Amino acid sequence: MLSIKSALVAGTLLACLPLYYVEATPADQERPADITAEQVFKLIAEAKLTHRGVKLPGHSLKNLDLSHADLAGADLTACNLFGAKLEGANLSGADLRDANLNLAWLIHANFTGANLTGASLVAPVVAEGLTVKSGEIPDFTGATLTDARIQARFTGGNMAGANFSHSDMSAHMMNQSMGLMRTEMGSANLAGADFSHTNLGHAILTFANLTGANFSGADLREADLTGADATGANFNGADLSTAILDGTRLTGASGVTQSKAGAH
Repeated sequence: MLSIKSALVAGTLLACLPLYYVEATPADQERPADITAEQVFKLIAEAKLTHRGVKLPGHSLKNLDLSHADLAGADLTACNLFGAKLEGANLSGADLRDANLNLAWLIHANFTGANLTGASLVAPVVAEGLTVKSGEIPDFTGATLTDARIQARFTGGNMAGANFSHSDMSAHMMNQSMGLMRTEMGSANLAGADFSHTNLGHAILTFANLTGANFSGADLREADLTGADATGANFNGADLSTAILDGTRLTGASGVTQSKAGAH
């Protein structure tokens, strides 16, 4: 158990650490870590003892091994988490606005209810191999990912009720020499998710649960919705002109007629 003396020492760590908060922009992934994993875990222990949340806004945690860390409700705004190992970490309810999670290890991580507005999640590690095992994909149920940049493999993940509005989840067609890198959410639970005004170009949504999802104003060109269940979904103003809708269930969906002209 953490002693009172140790807790006081841990409590002084944050005040001694340099602060690099950059408002409204993702953290610079080139900036090396300015805190150690050991210090982070001490802060977590101190926070539990004092019933206060962990606060590390603007810090660089680049490449740190924070596997299984309890960062629920933590303030990680504008943090550089590039390449950080967050396997099995609890980030439920955490504030990750403008954080950089590119190439971070997120296997089994919990982001339920977290705020990732403006965050960057490009090529995070979400499974141990090419074949995704049950439970490996991080849980983003009810998370907020508005205005985020996302290019990730969330196949079979749980993102029900998540808010992706105004995000860029498309495949950028430049620098694709090693094959098309795209957002993959095949067979994912996206029921009630908000994709309004989101760029989903080339995204894979095959056999996903899209019931009640909001795609109003979204760009779905070249997106693959084969076999997806989009019952009751909202496609008003969406661009489905070149989307793949083979076997897509559209019962009760709105806006499809005017949105899917030219779809195949």
